[in-house]
Amino acid sequence: MQADSFRGREFLPPHHPLGNLGNMAQEVTFWQLLERTSTRGNMLLILRHLCHGMTPISLTSIFPVRTYLSWENEQRCRGLLEASTNRHRQEAASAAVLVSLCSVAGEPAILYTLRSSTLSGLHKGDVSFPGGKCDDSDRDVIATALRETHEELGLQLGEDSVWGIMRPLPDRTKKIVVPVLANLGPLEQLTLKPNPKEVEAVFTMSISHLLKEENQGYTHFCHNGVYSYTLPVFPRGPHRVWGLTAIITELTLELLAPGKYQRQTRVLGSR
Repeated sequence: MQADSFRGREFLPPHHPLGNLGNMAQEVTFWQLLERTSTRGNMLLILRHLCHGMTPISLTSIFPVRTYLSWENEQRCRGLLEASTNRHRQEAASAAVLVSLCSVAGEPAILYTLRSSTLSGLHKGDVSFPGGKCDDSDRDVIATALRETHEELGLQLGEDSVWGIMRPLPDRTKKIVVPVLANLGPLEQLTLKPNPKEVEAVFTMSISHLLKEENQGYTHFCHNGVYSYTLPVFPRGPHRVWGLTAIITELTLELLAPGKYQRQTRVLGSR
């Protein structure tokens, strides 16, 4: 796999000045914040606080995107997913996918794969999350998602990386797919070994990119000339995100950023 296909469009330079901000939410001094800030707009905001004798400002007020993978937001999401996790963990399902949160140079992002075009079946060449069919040897859908991620990307993840199970959804063949939300951590600290038989490319899109309205779209479907339903699509990025992967992305954004992302579609097949 070529390096460009792995890095995609969303990767920041390795030594980007925002890379070390991480999830910090504590108050910092003017000089500390100035050293970590690269944009003119943010510098002016800091100077305005200083000149008016205002109290130190929190990093979260300038970099709200940093809170999406914070410990506090993780605990909130885990709490919201607890009932769904308990309910669906042992239920029968056709497949499970790992909705892979990560960070790139400190920027929260979601990792996607482009399935190999040489695969058989309906999903070849599709943008997807790591995942696949449930196996009889899997003790639950979380084990399925982690096993498939290891087989596709060479990542050995523990259950502690899993935040919870999202609502099961039907794919285009009406088979039930279970999304398992997990945080891979900083991508720079991982060694990805994509299986070329299954994965053609790996890329990320930052959460801030996905939250911008200009990067969101919707496809309206009609049946016999009558409106039937609407599906989300995220058309701007290394690859177009659509179908079930777009629906799961939409639900993930709604969970991570309440108030910043408003879902405009109705999810079918909710249980």
